[in-house]
Amino acid sequence: MPPRLITAEDREMVRLAVPALGALAAEPLYLLADTAIVGHLGTPQLAALGIAGAILTTSFTLFNFLAYGTTAQVARLHGGGEEEAAGRIAAQALWLASALGLLLLVAIVALAEPLVSLFGARGSTRELAVAYLRIAALGLPFALIPLAGQGWLRGVADLRTPLVVVIAANGANVVLELLFVYGLDWGMRGSAAGTAIAQAGMGAAFALVLLRSSGTGRAGGASRRPDLVAIRGLARIGGHLFVRTAALTGSFAVAGAVLARVGTAALGAHQIAFQLWSFLALVLDAVAIAAQVIVGRALGAGRGRQAHAAAARMIWWSVAFGALLGAVMAALGGVLPQAFTDDPAVVAQAREVWWLFALMQPAAGAVFALDGILIGAGDSRFLMWSMLVCAVGVFVPLALLSLALGWGIVGVWCGIVALIVSRLLLTLWRFTHDEWVRRG
Repeated sequence: MPPRLITAEDREMVRLAVPALGALAAEPLYLLADTAIVGHLGTPQLAALGIAGAILTTSFTLFNFLAYGTTAQVARLHGGGEEEAAGRIAAQALWLASALGLLLLVAIVALAEPLVSLFGARGSTRELAVAYLRIAALGLPFALIPLAGQGWLRGVADLRTPLVVVIAANGANVVLELLFVYGLDWGMRGSAAGTAIAQAGMGAAFALVLLRSSGTGRAGGASRRPDLVAIRGLARIGGHLFVRTAALTGSFAVAGAVLARVGTAALGAHQIAFQLWSFLALVLDAVAIAAQVIVGRALGAGRGRQAHAAAARMIWWSVAFGALLGAVMAALGGVLPQAFTDDPAVVAQAREVWWLFALMQPAAGAVFALDGILIGAGDSRFLMWSMLVCAVGVFVPLALLSLALGWGIVGVWCGIVALIVSRLLLTLWRFTHDEWVRRG
């Protein structure tokens, strides 16, 4: 049983996790508002937003290593009192994010039509989705900078500034969209333009923070120049986390592809469960972010024993949060699916996997916490390979087997549970063997 007393580490976890949760929740809340604004334009517009939004969100998610990798390095340097070195990371993270953003812009604009075609869009829906993608993509070079900015600020334990900037930017986004879509009658193109402008403003705010932070050491303005060695260090850790995220994202894409071949009711039920899983992940990811900061800072200061003790408590807390969320989902299983659809077939399919969805939450909580701990310790290579083993060696075979043997949605979600459990076993093994406790 975990200790009952609230410790200083517990209070620090809450202090870091609460604003992190606010910043994480701002994006899905904005997406809901964006959907409501565009949804009133018509069904083709809403369908086009769904396709374009899926492409942009997936692209954006794959680059979240800019935040996590930066946090891990900066927290360790900050914990060790190496403020000048931590400041130099700020500018290098800015250069890396800007370069990747420009590459992503070129790729999205060039591949907009084939990407939309992969979703099977036709006619006006296809045209609207392509137009939205190409306009919204103009904000991508700026959209990746906030990832680096949030990563750096998390590393120095400042999670309030990112929260304020993200809320302000998303609020401005909604105002701009209302003005452009309805005030100027620009339709979906107005929605995309509002998004791009808001992202430019948010990127500029975080770029200013990073540039100011990079000049705090004795190196002054020189520390703002591109440093290929430092950028390669960030890119190396980022590459590990990129593969890890891509493997997880690809697993859910395989699940959707399998269930699309099972039937529309199964696919609809999977979409409900997946969206709820993504929402619940916000709470658990907030604890993981706190773990990155606390563990990285303690290891940087050479306090390996303290890092291990704090990490163990965060695992327990995350399991408790997961159990609470699972209990709530189990209690709402009879009514919640009906809030998403009136189709009895979809509701019936959702209820078939609801118990799996609810029961997996404590294990998911432990996995999220362990991910955060190992990222904070800089153990990104292990996270990459363990995710690949679990995705390719466990989930994909089970998903394909469920299609071949007619197990349907239950078989696919058993595969997702197996993915989570196998990740839990591997990361827990890594944690207990203490190889991640590398001080200094």
